[in-house]
Amino acid sequence: MADKSTSTITVHQNEQNEQPPHGSEAGHAHEHHGLRQTINHIDEKDAKDRYREEAADNTVGAHVHLDGDKSPEQQQHQHQRTPSLSNSESETLIVAWEENDPENPYNWSKTRKICILITTMTSIINSTMGSALPSNAVPYMAKEWGVTSQTQMVLPVSMYLVGYILGPLVWAPLSEQYGRRTLVLVTFVIFMIWTMACALAPNWPAMLVFRLLTGVFASAPIAVVTGILADIFGSARTRGRAMSMFMATTVFGPLFAPIISGYCSTTIGWRWTFWIGLIYAGASLIPLLLMPETYGPILLKRRAVRMRKEDPKANIVAPHELEKKNFRELATIVLTRPLRMIISELIVSCVCIYLALLYAIFYMTFQAFPLVFEDIYHFSPGVEGLIFLSIGAGTVLSIPIFYAYDNYLLNAIDRGEAWTKKEEYRRLPLACLGGPVFVISLFWLGWTAKAEVSFVAPMLAGIPFGLGFMLIFIALLNYLTDAYEIFAASANAAASCCRSLLATVLPLAATPMFNRLTIPGACSLLGGLSLLMCAIPFLFIWKGEKIRAGSKFCIALRERKIEMQRKVEEQRRRNLLRQQRLQGEPLQQPLSPALQKETV
Repeated sequence: MADKSTSTITVHQNEQNEQPPHGSEAGHAHEHHGLRQTINHIDEKDAKDRYREEAADNTVGAHVHLDGDKSPEQQQHQHQRTPSLSNSESETLIVAWEENDPENPYNWSKTRKICILITTMTSIINSTMGSALPSNAVPYMAKEWGVTSQTQMVLPVSMYLVGYILGPLVWAPLSEQYGRRTLVLVTFVIFMIWTMACALAPNWPAMLVFRLLTGVFASAPIAVVTGILADIFGSARTRGRAMSMFMATTVFGPLFAPIISGYCSTTIGWRWTFWIGLIYAGASLIPLLLMPETYGPILLKRRAVRMRKEDPKANIVAPHELEKKNFRELATIVLTRPLRMIISELIVSCVCIYLALLYAIFYMTFQAFPLVFEDIYHFSPGVEGLIFLSIGAGTVLSIPIFYAYDNYLLNAIDRGEAWTKKEEYRRLPLACLGGPVFVISLFWLGWTAKAEVSFVAPMLAGIPFGLGFMLIFIALLNYLTDAYEIFAASANAAASCCRSLLATVLPLAATPMFNRLTIPGACSLLGGLSLLMCAIPFLFIWKGEKIRAGSKFCIALRERKIEMQRKVEEQRRRNLLRQQRLQGEPLQQPLSPALQKETV
């Protein structure tokens, strides 16, 4: 059945070795004009490779039959099995998706997609919960091992976030090269091993090393899940809603962690904090084992392998197989993609700065809340951990707001309103709302945290905190995903790397800052910085289209996309003319000299 749904594109073998139009010029520029030309050349080659593959993946072509000397029975038999091949070895058939192809992840059932979404959400909870898992256990760990430095006590969380910096730079590009499922499974199992190592840690230095390694492998879902959602949800609307669920899950994970560590540390021991995390990870592994591969190029590669087994003489390949990279190309093109996007893409850079500040403030609350609710209101660690649920309430509140705006946008699109045609208006208004709400929450928390004021007042500040935080993240990450399409995983990896970097550094200064500036002063400082960042989504709405139009990276993508669309259309016309010729029908249009050649 799979063969019947296989579409193919005929490509001349020389095309596989074709160099970029200005490859030699780019190489010459690299020799004389330094780093910028080198980056531009890599971007150009990267864009060509990915869009050539993407265009082939999503092309609805036709079975091409060139063996005119075969009998009708032979031709009919081949039509049922695999696309026919010409006697010329210079011709290759590339497997591609056909319209409504059941193996295309975009065409999977709604139930299957929901199961994949839930599975990815469980893996995300493991990853994000692990980041803050020792938050309320650190005092008990420090007491056992004789650690007294306040800076040292921040390190169990910070070392985990260092892993968040390093991991996405590798996992996201590798998932775009080798597929999602295998990478997620392998990294998740290794994450479980290092979580168990944390529970058995013999001393403080070993614990810090284990936390670093846990963070490296825990970062894989953060980097890859956005790519999985882009793989299975074709429309911007369904993908955006799935992304909102993903983002809500990333927030809830760290909120559960202080509750677990707070109650475990005071009752059954701090090591049980990690054992409970490991038990949940083991339960999450079961659905993860059942999750299918979602990456289209890998699925087409598997299809091509099946077809070659059925017909060993067939010269059939998948687009992914045409873009084989050696280690040098993998290191210079694939693994550097997130870094290149941070350096060369203004949109990615600004999003990274804004999200990094928000993420750092979020992780600073794990130092700030104990200062407020344990020192001022004298709560126990477990009860103080429950206060984080107010942030979760704000996170939940953001979901209906997102859905309401999404429905409003859809109705406006149906009415054909002009503003809906601008990409920035599809996502960014939610960030324009979330930014001021987040700022208000910081001033609210800082100036109500007083002994003479009920604990309810600063606790309720968590609701606008979670609401604003989520609206900004949903809007900006969806904007990145839509703007960079097939490079969504790399763009989100760049954002993840930057926000984890700042979230690693700023919490080290959190306790000294709150002690020196007092809680009102420190919260006001963070609120002022957040207020400055509020301008970024408004800037994108004002100039975002112009920024994207002037981006060298986006220009390269658009040029390659147009080129591939032209070649695909030309190939469709050629296939139609061939079929008419083989069936003895009069040609509907004269063959141009270019179309008479058997090359693309």
